[in-house]
Amino acid sequence: MDASEHAFGILFLLQIVFGVSGNVFLLLVYTNMVSTTHQLNPRDLILAHLALANTMALLGRGIPDILSAWGLNNFLDDVGCKILLYIYRVARGLAICTTCLLSVFQTVTISPGTTQWAGVKTQFPKCIFPSCLFFWILNLVFDVTTPMDTLGPSNSTSINRVILLKYCSIRTSTVSTLVIAVVLSLRDMLFVGLMSMASGYMVFVLQRHHRKVRHIHRAGCSPKAMPEIRAAKRIIALVTLYVLFYGQNTITLSFLLNMEINSLLILNSHKIMSLMFSAVSPFLMILSDRRVRLFWKRDSHIPN
Repeated sequence: MDASEHAFGILFLLQIVFGVSGNVFLLLVYTNMVSTTHQLNPRDLILAHLALANTMALLGRGIPDILSAWGLNNFLDDVGCKILLYIYRVARGLAICTTCLLSVFQTVTISPGTTQWAGVKTQFPKCIFPSCLFFWILNLVFDVTTPMDTLGPSNSTSINRVILLKYCSIRTSTVSTLVIAVVLSLRDMLFVGLMSMASGYMVFVLQRHHRKVRHIHRAGCSPKAMPEIRAAKRIIALVTLYVLFYGQNTITLSFLLNMEINSLLILNSHKIMSLMFSAVSPFLMILSDRRVRLFWKRDSHIPN
């Protein structure tokens, strides 16, 4: 294993360790909140669902990447490749849908208390759990072809066109695969578009509200410290983070699809960036949620 592979192996390991730790911590926090209050806040349910999807993506794709980067080859057969890549694809779809749902839910929450929004504000929280179930069904069905197009590395020579992951191969030469890729891209663009529009509207509402109540805040209070501004920054950061990583992942994948010979550097970079949102987003949520920070401080001061 050369120096570059060794470096990528270390990056994969750090990404998975920190990413899984952050997402599992969030799951523990929201589980503790449910056991303490005996009720689940709709927003907490969305965040817990996103943390679960991130954990699935990191484990399903990250562990094989680590083993591969550290020189272990042919450790998966056809069945293992099909299962792990299916889990990753489903988890990736769940992350897109859940991030969109979070953005829409926050938009409804801070929307003006007018007659048009009153019914939506009352009914929308009741749709969170059914929406999460629907996302599971949607992504399990949409990605059902992934196991069909996935093979172990030992069978990669029989395929005219493959994306090599060292431990697995993915067929990309059939017409049906191209059609499915287009359908999945349309699904992604739909949710990313809704996410962006909802977040843009939310930022607009927060800024308008900030201008109206500016005179209420005490003198000498920095505008940057106002709750509305902090909320707007959190929304912009989360959505921008996802859109940037999603865009980069799409561009890199298009390069890999059109390259006659796969570049190891581009392939490893693509694998790292494809999991970056799942690894970074939990820490953004931890920093932006005061309850999570208080939970962390409380546990850190408990004597052994």
